[in-house]
Amino acid sequence: MRINRFFAVPAVMLAAQFSWAQVKVDPKESLNPIVKSFVDEVNNSSQLEGMAYELLDGIGPRLVGTPEMLAANEWSAEKLRSWGIEANLQQFGTWKGWQRGTTHVDMVFPRVKSLSATQLAWSPATKKAVEAEVVALPKVSTKAEFDKWLPSVKGKIVLMAQYQKIGRSDEQIKEFATPELYEKLKAEKEQATKDFAAYVKNIGYDNNTLPEALENAGAAGIAISNWTGIMGANRIFGAKTSKIPMVDIDVEDYGMLYRMAEKGAQPKIKIDAQSKVLPEAKSFNTIGMIKGKEKPDEYVILSAHLDSWDGAQGATDNGTGTLTMLETMRILKKYYPNNKRTIVIGLWGSEEQGLNGSRGFVADNPQIIKGTQAAFNQDNGTGRVVNISGQGFVKAYDYIGKWLDGVPKAVRSHIKTDFPGMPGGGGSDHASFVAAGVPGFSLGSLNWGYFGYTWHTTKDTYDKIVFDEVKNNVILTAALAYMASEDPEFTNREKRVMPKDEKGNTVQWPEAKEPKRSSKDYK
Repeated sequence: MRINRFFAVPAVMLAAQFSWAQVKVDPKESLNPIVKSFVDEVNNSSQLEGMAYELLDGIGPRLVGTPEMLAANEWSAEKLRSWGIEANLQQFGTWKGWQRGTTHVDMVFPRVKSLSATQLAWSPATKKAVEAEVVALPKVSTKAEFDKWLPSVKGKIVLMAQYQKIGRSDEQIKEFATPELYEKLKAEKEQATKDFAAYVKNIGYDNNTLPEALENAGAAGIAISNWTGIMGANRIFGAKTSKIPMVDIDVEDYGMLYRMAEKGAQPKIKIDAQSKVLPEAKSFNTIGMIKGKEKPDEYVILSAHLDSWDGAQGATDNGTGTLTMLETMRILKKYYPNNKRTIVIGLWGSEEQGLNGSRGFVADNPQIIKGTQAAFNQDNGTGRVVNISGQGFVKAYDYIGKWLDGVPKAVRSHIKTDFPGMPGGGGSDHASFVAAGVPGFSLGSLNWGYFGYTWHTTKDTYDKIVFDEVKNNVILTAALAYMASEDPEFTNREKRVMPKDEKGNTVQWPEAKEPKRSSKDYK
């Protein structure tokens, strides 16, 4: 099977297109000469845009278990090697193999219309197009009533998600409605969400068991609409079926089908999903390393997850974090030849299924974890870094504050710090290090609409990247890595006294967890 690894773009063309984007630093500021070289390189010779093109347009989304994920591992390792950095793929498990193909969903009755829809990850394919009547969930209030209805779904495609009466964003409604109308519509929407949650609970199922019940009852397919509340953006996660296709339909088309079904129009749609189930695939982290010249057994880790969900390109989750760490490694290799400590880049796999790649690295590399000075992780979008927490380490202020002093003022002036902070229990890969007692810090970005617009959605695409902001983050990360590497002291790992929760119980430090090393029990 041939995978298009990347498209070649002339470097001169890219430089001409993006040379205007610079991080402004006060020329009168007294910077360490090496940090100053980082700034100059980012402003004058950045490779971010070219790498973004190769990764996001050339390879595309990077779902664990797909050939595209392996292509991204190989691409990132080769990119590191091209800069003279030792790099390899470190396996931490396996995952069910799958590859997305073309998907077409069309309404064929009572009129013809192509629908805006996306097959869910790992969804079974259709050997031939499935054409069937669309039905909505019944208006019942008990499991007994629902189970009595279940046999009627045989041979039909079931609309399983909540119907959204209004497909406008809350921000737009607030902008144009009167205050009274806004409050009315807001209350109606909140009540509808509560009512649907209560309905699913009353019929005795949940998001995992309901698709299984519909499939077992003979449904021909399942359609949902996981709308974010932002016009045009739906979240795409994994299918919950094993034999029938499961698709997500944009809120506008989903609403149309729902109304037709409710009015008795008996709409029919045709689903043609040409994905492929492949053999079990190995899961890898891409690991790069620049050996320390003075303290090779102590480590500064640059952390970002390489995998993504695959409703779009995975640009801000987490293409931007990946690009930041790759560009940082390139610059450190070029301008910091006598690095005191070993600098490691970890581009993790299967973060989206539970931090599996970074948890695997922590479990499989105890000597590195023992000697880790700090890990810097970036994973929440394209925005400039605006917050850093001490993650519950008592002395974090002493060293983070000192390292930030070496960062250009124009970059660090945006950042709010929180010391000692609370340890991250999940959410992104820094938590894997924190749980192991290692100072792992999240470089928290300004969101640029991240959670509503691009996080796991059909809109997480190249054009959502703001490269000026990413350049800011490369300078920050390179300067922090340099300062952490040069620090004469090894970081203190003393943990804070944990507070009590609302019930009066002491909050526990997060436990180090084993990764899921296969998809066997994944739902």
